[in-house]
Amino acid sequence: MSERVLMKGNEALAEAAIRAGCRHYFGYPITPQTEIAAYMAKRMPKVGGTFLQAESEVAAINMVLGAAAAGVRAMTSSSSPGISLKSEGISYIAACDLPCLIVDVMRGGPGLGGIQPSQADYWQVTRGLGHGDKQLLVFAPSTVQEMVDTVFNAYHKADTYRIPAVILADGMLGQMMEPVSFPDEDKAEAIEKPWATNGHKGKRTHNIVNSLLLKPEQLEQTVFERAKRYEQVKQNEQLWEEYRMEDATLAVVAYGASARIAMNAIDAARESGLQVGLIRPISLWPFPEKAIEAAAGKVQGFLCVEMSMGQMIEDVRLVVSGRKPVAFYGRTGGIIPTPDEVLCEIKKLMGGER
Repeated sequence: MSERVLMKGNEALAEAAIRAGCRHYFGYPITPQTEIAAYMAKRMPKVGGTFLQAESEVAAINMVLGAAAAGVRAMTSSSSPGISLKSEGISYIAACDLPCLIVDVMRGGPGLGGIQPSQADYWQVTRGLGHGDKQLLVFAPSTVQEMVDTVFNAYHKADTYRIPAVILADGMLGQMMEPVSFPDEDKAEAIEKPWATNGHKGKRTHNIVNSLLLKPEQLEQTVFERAKRYEQVKQNEQLWEEYRMEDATLAVVAYGASARIAMNAIDAARESGLQVGLIRPISLWPFPEKAIEAAAGKVQGFLCVEMSMGQMIEDVRLVVSGRKPVAFYGRTGGIIPTPDEVLCEIKKLMGGER
């Protein structure tokens, strides 16, 4: 690992992508992720890479498709409404079974909304992000260091399963500064891509990347085969962290920046004698059903904390299946909940237990 340096979240993520082997970035500026594009514009020429500010989000995602088809590590980034514009191209990338990295630094919505932090893109990214029967790998870091580490893992898993990967952050994580260390560049794991359209020099047959299958039977069979891969991902790639769950009777479920706030509230609740812990999903797809399932057999209830009107809570409810109550506390519109607000909700749910 390299020496620790103080960096803004967006810039640390961009540097991590370069060190993970990304040499092709295509994007379009939108707050609060613009620093990613600005950093790539400065760094890519120095490492022999390509930075291109496209004329639109639609153009940018289709440039990613072309680069990914050639077998290189490509990346784009945007924020909520920009991700919406990319959704058609993301569906094409998924249909072509191409790996790439897509970064969504969420802002308030719907519509143009505001530039403050939000977590209201959860449904958008975990429910497919585009049309058709498909899924995307979705990761939700909660610190700047974890943003760095997640880039390496996201690229590796995307290459392994030939599925686009999304890193879902928010304006709070993107703009905050924390000390980080970067893995060595030669630690980036390379995976052979015999399917890539990178020229055959007469040594193999042509590779074709295509998402148009006009025969219904052929399309159905392709979707079936892709679904088997998704099932492998669901079984093998669920990621989460537990905090003070050993004797918890209430499990708070929160991801990303909300999890940081929840941890502070949990520490304060523990000082008051309340047995509460945290389950922090790190992978949002696949959702860590195993962690929620295990907790459902031990705790008396769940509290979901989100910077939205309640989106991840639906996945928690699906796993719990009515066996235990699942409550919600959230702020939206770009307002960040405070530890005191979450603590108040915990005390309400636990009846002021001591």
